[in-house]
Amino acid sequence: MYERWIPEIGLTVSLRPIDRRTDLDLFHRWMNDGRVAFFWELAQSHEELDKYLAEQESDPHIFGVIASFDGEPTGYFEFYWAKEDRLGPYYEPLDWDRGWHGLIGNTRHLGRPKTLALFRSVNHYLFLDEPRTQRIVGEPRAAHQKMLSYCADVAFDKVKEFDFPHKRAALVCCERKRFFREVPL
Repeated sequence: MYERWIPEIGLTVSLRPIDRRTDLDLFHRWMNDGRVAFFWELAQSHEELDKYLAEQESDPHIFGVIASFDGEPTGYFEFYWAKEDRLGPYYEPLDWDRGWHGLIGNTRHLGRPKTLALFRSVNHYLFLDEPRTQRIVGEPRAAHQKMLSYCADVAFDKVKEFDFPHKRAALVCCERKRFFREVPL
């Protein structure tokens, strides 16, 4: 669904839909890694995670993808329509606002250059996928300074902090015009 060569890291990033049948073991391993589980809170059994993915598949507002570098699965992302997401009530969403949640599960691909390449590619894909999308939003933990720094480097602005039932969050927003003007692709 998306593929792009990233010259600064010498790798091709690609995005494809997650497949419960073939990706469940990988998804389970990533979600049960302590580093990921801390943020995602989905350290569950195969059966519970299969049910989670089945629910995602049946929900038209969200779409799960596997991100890869040179064909090697690297991370999991959930793309969503913000107006229909849990984030919608916490700001004034436009009809075509998109958002994403993401993780890098493959520890070989941790680090700032690869993370920024993935985040730039995810935003690029979301803007290309729907030309009416003018904003991409997110809600990382307000205290997660590393994530907020990554967001700033791919043209997200921190709009405000607010409280979800499960966390203190920062609303971040990436405007289409600023992204294409300032973010190197």
